[in-house]
Amino acid sequence: MEVGKSCLYSRRARSGGIHALSSDLLCRIFGSLDHFDLARSSVVCKFWYRTILNSNLWKHLCYKQKQCPVDLSEVHTPNKSWSICLQELAVEQHITYLSAGFAEVSQWRGHSSGVNVCRMKMGLLLTGVGDKVLRLWSSRNHKCLEEYQVPDVLPLIDFDFDENKIVGLVGTHVNIWKRQGKRSILSNKGCVTRTYCMRTFGVLEMASGLLCSYMDPEAVIGCGDGTVRVFDMYGGRMSRIIRMHHAPVTCLALTDDQLIVSGSSLGSVSVSDIVSGQDVASLRRSTATGISCLSVNPCSHYVFAGTTSGYAQCWDLRKHQQVWRTRVSPNVLYAMDHLPGDTFCLVVGGIDGVLRVVSANSGITLSAFIPGIDTRRDSDDRLVKKFKAKRATEDDLLTIPRHERPTITCLSVGMHKVATVHNDKHIMMWRFNC
Repeated sequence: MEVGKSCLYSRRARSGGIHALSSDLLCRIFGSLDHFDLARSSVVCKFWYRTILNSNLWKHLCYKQKQCPVDLSEVHTPNKSWSICLQELAVEQHITYLSAGFAEVSQWRGHSSGVNVCRMKMGLLLTGVGDKVLRLWSSRNHKCLEEYQVPDVLPLIDFDFDENKIVGLVGTHVNIWKRQGKRSILSNKGCVTRTYCMRTFGVLEMASGLLCSYMDPEAVIGCGDGTVRVFDMYGGRMSRIIRMHHAPVTCLALTDDQLIVSGSSLGSVSVSDIVSGQDVASLRRSTATGISCLSVNPCSHYVFAGTTSGYAQCWDLRKHQQVWRTRVSPNVLYAMDHLPGDTFCLVVGGIDGVLRVVSANSGITLSAFIPGIDTRRDSDDRLVKKFKAKRATEDDLLTIPRHERPTITCLSVGMHKVATVHNDKHIMMWRFNC
């Protein structure tokens, strides 16, 4: 039984009495789930949590996958060990699916004009930029859950979200949309110069492969004058200006220990402390190719960068040393991302329209996929089209028509899936399996 259906039964059970479904019956249902869905079920209610925790279902899954080297019954904190075990199982399965599995693609029309940015968290996908509206989708059934209007005067440049709010960079303003209760927009006048990108200080933590917590953020904005500007969103004021480059800041990434990593149009990558504003390191000097995307993995302390010439590069943030550098695409890399907790796979995409899974430790391409359909076929409705993605080698790309692999302008990685947008009306969700 799918977890979505199980959640429905849980709501019915709670409305008619918490014990409407007995523990034995629940164990029969839970016995058909994998470790990831079992973890999701455990957070539905306390009764389900106790039922799963007191049963042997989670131990059976751990031993079946041979991921638990010790007898968990002897551990004094079994619920913590259970969470860690399930998280590791979920991440290992995710790595196997992306590197050695196949992909099925769901495509639907999400906007009336180009979609350039997407963010995926907590089973939700937020898309926008093209048509003055942000849309929040379910990553499971692709249904639109909420819409947020963007002010007509200024362009939407970048955004991020958590369970309570959406933070958007609109022209030179920072806008905040409330997600709960009475809908409202708070607009804070921000930068006085051209803006390129934005990030908010959010920490995504995995417990049992699914729980997410978020720290109240400050908005960090990259500007055309080479500075990074930090805004107190609740105070509605600019708190700090940090000089990081002599060229426009094109992309940003944030670390858990309050460091800002930024890339410039001239190819430099710098690290600064957000509190003091002091330079921490210069990972890459200016070159002929600009930095087009950045990603930080807090588990491995690696910083990844993509360039306008198709190169991907990795540094160890603790040693300030280069780990690897390789050309993974013949043209611009626009986006890269990884699952929180995954230190093995890095997903990249760019102008050639190929979704590549790259080893985060060596830069070797593990797998590459293209949609494999004629993306010129448009439809006025929002029906979801499903099809199998094609595995592609570099030699195959010479014979594959360009319209079968639209440019990937942004991507976001979730458990067993990757969301991509392509500067057109459509959104694609890639689901991986073995």
